[in-house]
Amino acid sequence: MCQRHAKCFLIALFIFVCFKATAQTTASSGTNTSDPLTEHENNPYNKYGIGQLWNGNNTVLQGMANITSAYEDAYECNTDNPASYSFLKRTTYEVGFMASMTNVNALGSSYTTGTASLNYLNIGIPVNKNAGICFGFKPYTHAFYSLVDTLYAPVSPIGETIRSYNGNGGLNYAFIGAAYQFKGLSIGFNFGYMFGTIQRSTEVVPIDSNLINKGFTADYTSFDRIGGLYWKGGALYEHKIGTEYSIRAGGTITITQNLSEKVNAFNISSYNYGDTLLSDTISNPGQINGKLKLPMSYSLGVIFAKTNKWDIGVDYTSTQWSGFQSTADPTMTLGIATSSYKLSLGGEYTPDLNNIRSYTSRITYRFGLYYGTDYLSFNNTQLPIYGLTAGASLPFRRSTSHLHTSIDVGRYGTLTNNLIQETYVRFSLGVSFNDLWFVKKKYD
Repeated sequence: MCQRHAKCFLIALFIFVCFKATAQTTASSGTNTSDPLTEHENNPYNKYGIGQLWNGNNTVLQGMANITSAYEDAYECNTDNPASYSFLKRTTYEVGFMASMTNVNALGSSYTTGTASLNYLNIGIPVNKNAGICFGFKPYTHAFYSLVDTLYAPVSPIGETIRSYNGNGGLNYAFIGAAYQFKGLSIGFNFGYMFGTIQRSTEVVPIDSNLINKGFTADYTSFDRIGGLYWKGGALYEHKIGTEYSIRAGGTITITQNLSEKVNAFNISSYNYGDTLLSDTISNPGQINGKLKLPMSYSLGVIFAKTNKWDIGVDYTSTQWSGFQSTADPTMTLGIATSSYKLSLGGEYTPDLNNIRSYTSRITYRFGLYYGTDYLSFNNTQLPIYGLTAGASLPFRRSTSHLHTSIDVGRYGTLTNNLIQETYVRFSLGVSFNDLWFVKKKYD
């Protein structure tokens, strides 16, 4: 990859991170928090907690059900386990996009919704044969929902009433990571800044068939601005078995961490006279400062591999959501389970990496499956999530650079106890370019 391409990538990364930070900061003062780079998916479960946890891993790992704990590659960035950076052999530039279609089924009715978004930006740099660093940016959570229900007397003392719920926003993570390897054991850390704004609104509009143009409305809107330092540690050990085979074991840990939280809430009452609309802010307690406590999480994984041929592994991740807390907005903890987990199995296969006569032999094929529980629980029922993945990496001619694709077909939630079930298909497209840095020229 030429210097011009490298500079373009770095500039794109900088502009994107700055744009996101500016958009989120502006949103806290009352503007729309929608991300202009994202088409939003209407997900009812986004109303709770910090929204939908977003998969910001690269497309390679998504094709293998995200078996990230023990995965390393000389030409790809595994940002989920920072210990993998020490295995990088070339400077790697990565960008990825995700699109999804979801069918939401609730109480016998259903609708289809979708989203498209930039998914990650990474730059991995090998410092020497035992150390590497990585710069990256990825979404952490995504929240968007638009719901409507109708209340009748005697539940509603003012008669038939339409109640709507709307929300958008999310959290993002910009970070730098580093790793060092000694005799097969690598230790690494990601250290960065988590930030974002989540806006939530509830509006109540009475229905009066005799005075259709006259009526009271009530609107409650809150802006939750979040930001703070956030880190993650990882370890990875590789043991060679002969000249072709190896076994790798790895794990990550994120302890409970506090982020700064600033909540601004407004309760507005309006009356429509037909030709005049009067609005009044009846409640504005001012900015409430507090802390958002993100829970401890850990992962463990093992991969068995044949060099340049295949990998197969298993991964287990657990998060202790009982430690999740918001001191500025206690309603944030409604519907939160005590813990969540995910068990994944995945692998990859390359028929013949060195066969220059057959392009399909140099394609890497991937598969995976996973099962677990989400961090939300309603009616004594924790939401399950499970699915199948597949993917492929298409090499560029005479290069270690690749075009990556993956697909994830799964199901989230359940119809048990009158809950909502979602069936989704997620497509991911990524590109990775490789270059040589810090290499002395042999000839002038």
